[in-house]
Amino acid sequence: MKGFVDEMRAVAMKLHTKDQAREGEKESVDPPIAAWNPSVDGYLKFLVDSKVVFETLESIVTTALHPSYGEFKNTGLERSEQLSKDLEWFKEEGHSIPEPSKPGIVYSGYLQQLAENDPPAFICHFYNFYFAHSAGGRIIGRKVAEKILNKKQLEVYKWEGCLSQLLQSVRIKLNHVSSGWSREEKNHCLEETEKSFVYSEDIIRLILS
Repeated sequence: MKGFVDEMRAVAMKLHTKDQAREGEKESVDPPIAAWNPSVDGYLKFLVDSKVVFETLESIVTTALHPSYGEFKNTGLERSEQLSKDLEWFKEEGHSIPEPSKPGIVYSGYLQQLAENDPPAFICHFYNFYFAHSAGGRIIGRKVAEKILNKKQLEVYKWEGCLSQLLQSVRIKLNHVSSGWSREEKNHCLEETEKSFVYSEDIIRLILS
């Protein structure tokens, strides 16, 4: 039996490029990842702003302003602790860690606003940010590591346990939470997908800044 997550995934795939996912349908305006020339400074900006967003998502589900958010505590997908370790490693290597920049700060503020007033839209962002990091995000991490980190695998791309099982567990929770929504709420959640991509892409582009 198919659940609402299948609908979320179908909408997300329409917004992926073929460079990002085999089933992607969108034409890319950015150069493919293989052609990127990342810098350590740009990558650090990306990691710092990603940490801001992950911390915001984790804080929202921990405080559970809306009862359904509590379902997503301690899923094993959390990344802010791993990002802290990675940034500490860069610091030890002699790099200065930048302050969070506009893409991460703006996205964090938007998520907090949604979490208070609009659970279906917030859940859309939660799903897309975590699942994108576990898929295309890992590809980006690998390519950047090949080019500037001597293939070092950062902690943010390592998970405790089996990642596919962690993702499946979250899919079940997402289907459970959305089963209580009206069709209008489900459609509203799906309509938020494009915004989630725009915010995420602004953070990804920091790698090339």
